[in-house]
Order: sequence, then structure tokens, then C-alpha cells
Amino acid sequence: MVAAWALPLVAQDANPAPNRREGEGPFDKLIIRGATLIDGTGGPPRGPVDIVVEKNKITQIQDVGFPNLPIDQARRPKGPAREIQAEGMYVMPGLIDLHVHTCGKPKAPDAEYCYKLWLAHGVTTVRGVPFGGFEWSASETKRANANEITAPRMINCQRPGTGAGWGRKPILTEEDARAWTRWAKEQGIDCLKVGSHDPAVMKGLMEEAKKLGLGSTAHLAQTGVGNMNASDAAKLGLGAVTHFYGIFESMYENNDIQPYPENYNYNDEQWRFGQVARQWSLVKPQSEKWNAFLKVLKDNNVTLDPTMTTYMSGRDLMKRRNADWHEKYTLPTLWDFYTPNRENHGAYFFNWTTWDEVAWRKFYQVWMEFIQDYKNMGGRVTPSTDAGFIYNTYGFSYIEEMEIFQEAGYHPLEVIRAGTQHAAEEINKANGKPIETGIVRAGMLADLVIAPENPIANFKTLYGSGFERLNDKTGKVERVGGVRWTIKDGIVYDAKKLLADVAAMVEKQKKDRGITRLPVSTFVPNQ
Repeated sequence: MVAAWALPLVAQDANPAPNRREGEGPFDKLIIRGATLIDGTGGPPRGPVDIVVEKNKITQIQDVGFPNLPIDQARRPKGPAREIQAEGMYVMPGLIDLHVHTCGKPKAPDAEYCYKLWLAHGVTTVRGVPFGGFEWSASETKRANANEITAPRMINCQRPGTGAGWGRKPILTEEDARAWTRWAKEQGIDCLKVGSHDPAVMKGLMEEAKKLGLGSTAHLAQTGVGNMNASDAAKLGLGAVTHFYGIFESMYENNDIQPYPENYNYNDEQWRFGQVARQWSLVKPQSEKWNAFLKVLKDNNVTLDPTMTTYMSGRDLMKRRNADWHEKYTLPTLWDFYTPNRENHGAYFFNWTTWDEVAWRKFYQVWMEFIQDYKNMGGRVTPSTDAGFIYNTYGFSYIEEMEIFQEAGYHPLEVIRAGTQHAAEEINKANGKPIETGIVRAGMLADLVIAPENPIANFKTLYGSGFERLNDKTGKVERVGGVRWTIKDGIVYDAKKLLADVAAMVEKQKKDRGITRLPVSTFVPNQ
């Protein structure tokens, strides 16, 4: 079991990002003028405000007047300073994605493709689970956090048993688990990405991680969930459950394991992803088991990190495959990886039917209800993406995840808090340090998003591909929105320029292939 978790997620790590060429700053003083502030705590928007950043820290937030009145110049912080004129714009904390993998060959060969898409959508911190191979992840994390490359902050989780220095020794016992965790901590990792390990192994991993101040997140795979579901893992000290694996299995009404069809085969991914959605009928919302499991999660301070965007293709494949951004921003090599085939992970739409989509829609209804119940009892739930699979393109999918949280019942202010303050709290939960990002407040690090449209009114305006809206004055449809600037560690990135760089990468691949559009399937002759 553990050997399988030690395998790399993709065939080969991506080319490391080049040294940073983009971004301006940090500045001795930067002033963002006249914005409306959404601070990430769940508090209401307020403005106009001027926000002062010195080097990489926010030092002052100053109210400078009232809506629909001239700015009160006497209240404004003074220069000299680099200034961003943000009148009519919105500022919020940089977004945090707690479940990412960084590109990888052959699907997206250059790491900067992922990094620029994340930053262009306001994502300033990513937690790799893992980013790639052990040594590659450590190197890119160090470079990103030193601002040597154009990339978000990077939090480095690794799978038990990985790392060349560990020598590929299998993790078979509790002591093996403890020894690897100590060794990995010495190599500088931040957290563990674990699976549905045997109970003794999971116990060793969780207890040692807690001693060392390492976070943990788990994909409780179906291959082991019969012995390690989310309730079991929570009681052993797991920090976060990612996806939905192990959650439904913790509260079945009349089963202990999922009742698979007799010809089910886990290695056939249409079976795997088609049948997992059928769990919706095995649980009963607000039942005794449902409520007891919620209490277990809350009592053990477990974060739910559902990655709902990851599986959206399951409930409407045609919509996801034809998303606005693919043609301009999805690499042909990534499109190849998405296209149905028997080998690539997540390319399982071999014969995806209405039956399958209906099952997923019902699954989402129950899943969202559970997430909403956990939030309403004070549990922490965070948006994240697991992009790079299942027509789920980096950056864009984070905004889609925010929309899905709103569909699940979250107010947009709750969504933003989940992706900023609450995600920052999850990162620091194990190490006990106060958060430095996730809130726009004096003393916090300057990780910020500046957008021309109001995200509370419409999350769609954050997509890099923009949002179509009718201009009643001209009678024409206009494309508006997108993030304007992303500030990470006091460095100001032009989001539009980052997107242009990504579009150029896509165009180069198309030109090299001699194509002008992404390939699509064709009708069978005579049909």
C-alpha cells in the first residue's frame, strides 16, 4: 500500500521556472489609493480606503472618505511612494489554494505555466500535495519563497516514503512511519500528504507530525478506506480531509463498505469515478450518524478541503469541456491529457452517460449539504482545486471553486474568508504560529488582490477570461473583469501580462503542431 503512495503523481517533473523577470517591488512605500476593501475576516466591504505597504508588509489602512463623495485629501497617507490608483476597484487578501500539483511532463511541461495562471487569478499561496518529486518540490519551494521566481508562496507537503535520501524503504510499521516523518522534517517539508494507510502506520504518521509541528492532509483512497475512513483518521489527529473520500464512508446508514457492482474494477477509472457518486443514496442528511460524524470532525479541529471543482465535469461534461478559457489558455498538451483515454488519470469519460451525470448531481447535493452543516457548526472548510485533471485548468478552477461554494450555501463573504483567513489558519494550525496572510490588516504580509469589479456581486468577474455583460448604452456585449494586479510579498504583478504570457505559451504549442484550435472528436462515418 505505501509503495503505491510513493509513486510520483506525474510521469516527470515540470521544467523549473526561470528566474523572475516579472513583477515590480517590493517598494519602500506602496500606496493603493481609493479602493473598497474586503478584508477576509467576513466583515463587510468598506471604502474608500488607502492601503500602505512598506517593503512586504501592510503598515496602514486609512479611511479617506465616503462613497459617492470626493476623497478627503487631508486624510490620505503621504508619499513619496509608488501608487496604484484603485478608485472604483476592490482589494481583498491573496487567495490560498490548499490542494495543488505543479504541472508536469508531458501535460504541462513548464512550471511557470501553472505559476502564472495561479497568480493571474489572485492565488498568492499554494500547498503542494505534492508539487512534484520530493527534491524538485523542495527546490521550487525555496526559490518561490525567496521570490527568485514568479510564483505564489509554496507550502510543501510530501507523501510518506518519498525522497531519494530515504532510499525507497517501504513504510510498513508504526516505527517506519515515525522515522520517515522525522527524516522528512529534517529535509524541510511543511506537511504530510497521507492516504488511507493501515491504522498503525497512520497513528505513527499523525503522532510524529504533531510532535514536529507538521500539518497533514489526506486523500483517503477507496483502496484502503475500509480500514481508515475520515472518522478514524480524525481521531488519530489528521489535520484536513481533502476531496470527499472517507467522508461518506464514515456515515453510511446500512453499510460498512460501499456495495460495489460485481464487475467493478478500481483501475478502470470510469468505474472508479462513476460509482463513487452513487454513495449519495447511502447516507441520510441530519441523521444520527451524520450529526455524530460532524461532531467528531469539529471536536478534532479537522479542516474539510473538498476540491469540489475537481469533479464538476462529472455532473456536466459538455459544459466543462467547452469552458470559455480552454481555447486561449489551455495548452494542447494539457488538452491531450484531458481527452478520454485509458491511461491518463482523470481522463475517464469513455462512455459518460446521463445516468452518470445525474448521479453526480445528486452526490453534489448531499456533499454540499454536509459542507454547509459543518460550516454552520463552526467547522473550517476551504476552497481548493487539484487542477490539471478532468478539464480542470489551473487558476480558472479556483474561481469556479468559489462559485461552487456559493452554490453550496455560502455567502460570498464566507467564501472569501474560507479561501483566505481560514486557509491561512489551516496552514499554521500544526505549527502554532500566528497567521501572516489571509487578512488585510496592518502588520500582515502584503499578499493582495486588486480587481476592477465587485467579487461579492459576481465571482465570475474574477475569471481571467473575463465576464460577458450587455452595455445598455451601446447595445453591445462587452467582456469585463479579471484580476488587475496581484501582490505577493509586496511584489506587484500585472495579472493581464501574466495571462498574455500564458496565451503565448499556448499559441507556441499550437504553432509547433501546425494547428490553430484545440482538437475535437469527429463523427463516425455514416452516423
